[in-house]
Amino acid sequence: MEEELEFILDSAKESMDKAINHLEKAFLKIRAGKASPVMLSSVMVEYYGSQTPLSQVSNINTPDARTITVQAWEKDLLPEIEKAIQNANLGFNPMNNGEQLIISVPPLTEERRIQLVKQAKSESEDAKVGIRSARQEANKELKKLDISEDVLKNNETDVQELTDRYTKKVEQAFQSKESEIMKV
Repeated sequence: MEEELEFILDSAKESMDKAINHLEKAFLKIRAGKASPVMLSSVMVEYYGSQTPLSQVSNINTPDARTITVQAWEKDLLPEIEKAIQNANLGFNPMNNGEQLIISVPPLTEERRIQLVKQAKSESEDAKVGIRSARQEANKELKKLDISEDVLKNNETDVQELTDRYTKKVEQAFQSKESEIMKV
């Protein structure tokens, strides 16, 4: 019986960890003024007839805080990569110098910063929904077990404490991301 209770708590914790990991990945894609190779992670390039992630056909670097360089492994791919970046609708206009693409990352406007904060808030709400559904699933599993009312209440309290802890992590991550975005 104790093993089953332990298993339910562990699986709830695992689901909540996944929600946090997903949130962290989503936050990486929300740019905060500094250039980062992750900004191009959604770009897909037509490569020998199939859509391939940009990172698999080129080297992506950030020589400084406002510039991203993309060096294709095959020079004939440069125009294709340039077109893919423009079509990805990221607001970037790459310059092709024949050797590599140079992307100047423009500073964020106040309006764009507010949009990015809203996007980050939305991602953190999604993470909270994931955490709450993990709590709901754990409580449902606990009720299926043949245990006394006291043991059930104690375990539901444990699940709620776990939920509160993970919700607080989401809040902290959001506040950190918000201050990073709003910092000029």
